[in-house]
Amino acid sequence: MSKTQIPQLQTSVQSQTHSQDDAIDLRELANAIWKGKLLILGVTLVFVLGSVFYALLIPNEYKSTAILSPASTSSSSSLSNLAGRFGGLASLAGVNLGGASGGNKTTIAIALIKTWGFLETFIKNNQLEVEVFATKGWSKTNNKLLIDKTLYDEENTKWVLGGGGEAGVLGPTSWELFGHIKDRINISQNLNTGLITLSVEHYSPFVAKKWVDLLIIAINQHMQLQDRVEALNSIEYLKEQINKTNISEMRTIFYQLIEEQTKTLMLAEISSEYVFKTLSPSKIAEQKSKPKRALIVVLGLIFGLVFSMVVVLVRFFIK
Repeated sequence: MSKTQIPQLQTSVQSQTHSQDDAIDLRELANAIWKGKLLILGVTLVFVLGSVFYALLIPNEYKSTAILSPASTSSSSSLSNLAGRFGGLASLAGVNLGGASGGNKTTIAIALIKTWGFLETFIKNNQLEVEVFATKGWSKTNNKLLIDKTLYDEENTKWVLGGGGEAGVLGPTSWELFGHIKDRINISQNLNTGLITLSVEHYSPFVAKKWVDLLIIAINQHMQLQDRVEALNSIEYLKEQINKTNISEMRTIFYQLIEEQTKTLMLAEISSEYVFKTLSPSKIAEQKSKPKRALIVVLGLIFGLVFSMVVVLVRFFIK
């Protein structure tokens, strides 16, 4: 045997030894898992039963959805054209030609609908405090909300002392109400079609539908009132500027600005669907949207199986 063949032979022998060791280790691990099969089965069964129990405890929730489109108005295009011609002058005069803080009404409304201030007013105006904070479920048989008695006393229609989370305070705070409602509301816009999807999830499908309808009304009225106030202020200011100037060109421009602001004011007075126009109204859901109980059980099974196998292998390595 030549000297060059000896190292190759040693390498071959070492690789075969490692392969045999790996095979032995895998067999030992498999044997350890097989010996601990009862422990694995028992622990996995406990996790499965626990996940089933947990899944059954979670109350059903239902989703109601409405499809909306941006409300297009002739005044918006007129204001846009006028803004391109006299936008700089109007800004110097303190007049907003864009309406809704000079931005796109739809974008602003989508961003506004989940803000603390808007939802606080929404809850207060529609008296939704109990539905938002104290509800823990819904009875399908008699269509009645299940109220948490530690938070709200239905018989006396009053909040329990400290039920909102702060000692000495009756009912939830504004921040607590916001925290309970914001995740139940979802609004998004399809960038390709421009359509807006507004959905609400709640224990009661009737409440979910009601909230969707009320939100559409509330955001339209909010934007409507905001543009109305801005238009009135702009008209009043422009009239003052007309009285202050003797330049006929400036007076003509101011009159045109007043005309467009008057159109905005007129639309804000008569249009009920000022920002969002309902294409597909919300419906009362007949099937729950969550929880996904089968998924919870499957995850419990997987987690229990992995956890029990880790325990068996740790015991094997310790020994």
